[in-house]
Amino acid sequence: MATAIRARLVKVGNSQTIRIPKTILQQLDFSKGVELEVQNQHLIVRPVRSVRQNWETAFKAMHENGDDQMLDPETATSFDKTQWHW
Repeated sequence: MATAIRARLVKVGNSQTIRIPKTILQQLDFSKGVELEVQNQHLIVRPVRSVRQNWETAFKAMHENGDDQMLDPETATSFDKTQWHW
């Protein structure tokens, strides 16, 4: 079971900050910033994750399963045939 640690709210301009003790920060990866979310009267603080995190693994799995093929056949339009030049 985790130990609860009290933290103070500190006024900074029109906002307030929470001082997070070093012992807690050492356990977390907040190097790129944090996301804040409120759920049922609870404040959730989590590290920012890359938008494309784990995409490489997912694409590799798609390829191995043959799921990386085009769904629709290529269809040339009149624009493609008459106006488009490579």
